[in-house]
Amino acid sequence: MRTQLNMTKEEITAKINFFLAEEFEVNENLISPEATLKDTLELDSLDYVDLVVIIESNFNFKVQPKDFYNIISFQDLYDYIFMHIIIE
Repeated sequence: MRTQLNMTKEEITAKINFFLAEEFEVNENLISPEATLKDTLELDSLDYVDLVVIIESNFNFKVQPKDFYNIISFQDLYDYIFMHIIIE
């Protein structure tokens, strides 16, 4: 199995899409870089807490809740995760 540092951006994106589709029970085909997280996943405030926990458990880094103010689209989320995987 490839470690996260050895995964390509495409593999990381596929992993993100898979766990979001599973957790929030949406069709993975609805998830695209330009789609909004809130509308596509039908997130409420408690769902954002779940999203933070899911990211932390799947990618092993601490998510700062304040960072989510700037995460609107799936591309924003991908970029955020890519940045933390590379930095960590």
